[in-house]
Amino acid sequence: MKEGIHPNYAPCHVKCGCGNEFETRGTRQEIHVEICSACHPFFTGKQKFVDTAGRVDRFQRRYQKKD
Repeated sequence: MKEGIHPNYAPCHVKCGCGNEFETRGTRQEIHVEICSACHPFFTGKQKFVDTAGRVDRFQRRYQKKD
C-alpha cells in the first residue's frame, strides 16, 4: 500500500432524522442521515406492499407452505 494517499479512517458519529444516534468508523467525524435501520420500514416490519390486482395475495397463496 502506498503511504500518504489514504484518508484517515477514524471513529464517526452518525445522527438520523428520527433521533437515533450511533458510533461507527468512517472518513468523516460526523454524518447526518435521513433514515436508518431503526426507522426504515423494511427493518421495523412496517413495510407496505403495493398490491396491484391481488398479485401479492395470489403469490402467497400459490407458494404457501403446505403441511
